[in-house]
Amino acid sequence: MRILILGDVVGRPARRAIRDLVPAVVKDDRIDLVIANAENAAGGMGVDVKSAGELFSAGIHVLTSGNHIWKKKEIYPFLDEQSYLLRPANYPSGAPGRGWCEWRSQNGLKALVINVQGRVFMPHHVDDPFRSVDLILREHGHYSPVVIVDVHAEATSEKNAMGWFLNGRASVVYGTHTHIQTADERVLPGGTAYITDLGMCGPFDSVIGMERETVIQGFLSQLPRPFEVASENVVLQGVVVDINEKSGKAREIQRVRFHSEARA
Repeated sequence: MRILILGDVVGRPARRAIRDLVPAVVKDDRIDLVIANAENAAGGMGVDVKSAGELFSAGIHVLTSGNHIWKKKEIYPFLDEQSYLLRPANYPSGAPGRGWCEWRSQNGLKALVINVQGRVFMPHHVDDPFRSVDLILREHGHYSPVVIVDVHAEATSEKNAMGWFLNGRASVVYGTHTHIQTADERVLPGGTAYITDLGMCGPFDSVIGMERETVIQGFLSQLPRPFEVASENVVLQGVVVDINEKSGKAREIQRVRFHSEARA
């Protein structure tokens, strides 16, 4: 089983690149499942029904998210309707949607996809992500030996700890949120593929997806400024993971970066 997992989708440039590039990547690399983090898909902050629909139409099977999932109020009812759009599982009981899904392909491949949010340096007070994953695995781990976990977190230590915590119990553990792709991809001793952060899908010549000058002036002035999504040198960043679907163990994880011009 081959899985393409893409980092945080930033605005319209990233959505267009996914529309243009993902179908060819799926075909060329024999991908069975595509996952992306959509929390910044609408204008660089949040996700709305339109942007989520574009990503599903472009070939994304499951969308995860993070703390920005709540920015667009229209997404609240959609989270209850669309089981393949996830919010972090460790928000309090009663929050719209859910933080896990049982994905199944037309040819019978299955995967349990889980989304949790970290607590270190993060703005919202959420439940313990470690215990939340434990609970989901106890209740739904029987669905498939293939378990995929998006850890949406600021601190590299927290993501790293989650990788080791789930070593041998998850097929893939990966970090999102910081938009900077790390170079520590590997298969842990228990057969869990791991990377601290996938990076982002969006303008590479930017400050984590936003126009450079606006962000720089914000640091210099310390005054609030509206962010604007950049547009130059759009890339898709993430990983391709090869998994034994019977055992759930990862065989290989490969870090990838696709430039939109390369496959236009």
